[in-house]
Amino acid sequence: ILFKPEKNGNYVNDHSVVIGSDGKWHLFGITSFDGIPAHERYFVHGVGESLRGEFIEVGRSVDRGTLAWAPCVIRRGENYYMFYGPSPTSLAVSFDMYEWYGTNIYLKDEPLMGAHRDHFVLQLEENKYLMYVVGVCEKKGAVSCFSSSDLLNWQFENFALTSGEKAPLTPGWGAFESPFVVKKDGLYYLFVTYTDCSDENYNDTLVFCSDDPKSFGRYNGGIDGAVPITKLKAHAPEVLSENGEYYITTCGWNTKPNPNKGAVSIARLEWD
Repeated sequence: ILFKPEKNGNYVNDHSVVIGSDGKWHLFGITSFDGIPAHERYFVHGVGESLRGEFIEVGRSVDRGTLAWAPCVIRRGENYYMFYGPSPTSLAVSFDMYEWYGTNIYLKDEPLMGAHRDHFVLQLEENKYLMYVVGVCEKKGAVSCFSSSDLLNWQFENFALTSGEKAPLTPGWGAFESPFVVKKDGLYYLFVTYTDCSDENYNDTLVFCSDDPKSFGRYNGGIDGAVPITKLKAHAPEVLSENGEYYITTCGWNTKPNPNKGAVSIARLEWD
């Protein structure tokens, strides 16, 4: 177990883990006391010294009385930027990850997507970022991709991953959830949960590989088009590294199957 809340909620769903200037790891995640999405209106905040030890619960973040889903926190300079949904995209900025202040964010040429949510931001190089957001396009799940140089102004680039006609899952909100992109050895790996929220596939995460972080293809269930390099048992995972080792997390509602009810679990991740 990496983190299990008790005071501010009784589970963690989609979450973000980042190391701070204080040398500690900070976790922010969706929570509530009943697991009803409409009641998920703030993030629980956990802090730990290492990914190999359990985090302590320190409070709530972004508690503004509105929906707060799937945070993604990234550091730029002396500030931390938290992107979260659902639509429209929200942004909060902090100096220390304890006090957060809302600020404006602009998405130019944003495509019309239903169920716009689950943001992830990848830094390619200094002042060059990509943001991935899941949603529904033409009644199919899709992952859109935006670019930015300052984390405030974003330009839509294209759909990084789409669903084809043969895609096996077609829930109204789109089956792709919680994208996370890792660059390793010159290649980009997109981890994306693929589920219709049934117990059978709640913990299915597909991994796609590409040499272009903006293009992972069209998924048709692996029959043709984009073929996942593997399928992992994890829900909304984060991929983290510490002391040369990689780790992967998993989480989820208490009503769904997961390794430790109500907790964010963590395991070593090995690359073949």
